[in-house]
Amino acid sequence: MRIAKNSIALIYYTVKDKQTGKVLQQISDEKPEEFLFGHELLIEVFEQQLLGKAAGDEFRFEAAKENAYGPVDPSAIFDLPLETFAEENGEIDEEVVQVGHVFPMADKEGNRHYGKIIRKMKDRVTMDFNHPMAGKDLIFEGAVVSIRAAEPDEIPPVEQ
Repeated sequence: MRIAKNSIALIYYTVKDKQTGKVLQQISDEKPEEFLFGHELLIEVFEQQLLGKAAGDEFRFEAAKENAYGPVDPSAIFDLPLETFAEENGEIDEEVVQVGHVFPMADKEGNRHYGKIIRKMKDRVTMDFNHPMAGKDLIFEGAVVSIRAAEPDEIPPVEQ
């Protein structure tokens, strides 16, 4: 069987920053993960590069930032008042609100976003809501462990 629409592939891989060689994400061969193909759940370049692969196939490909997570969007970096992070008692936990910490937040429509504190000031913090791999050219390396047909309940309903 080969990776195609409605197949689930068990895969392990490493994603590196092409410029620095730094590992940005790793799914080890000891704990590979399952991915459903053909439903726009994966970045397009990843899905396209793996379509047609069989169990045991290895892969290595590069993805320019425009084809991966896009360029850094300056409008996704902005300041929030420090009181945004206040606990129920109104206190700010200084150990939690630190540069580098990531927080799940919701916008006015209830959409969930993850923001990373990149700067902390006296009364506000600067948050970056870009994907952590945005603005980076990437190298993907890994292998396909196994492939199976997705069960009907594993396939998302088609939106009309």
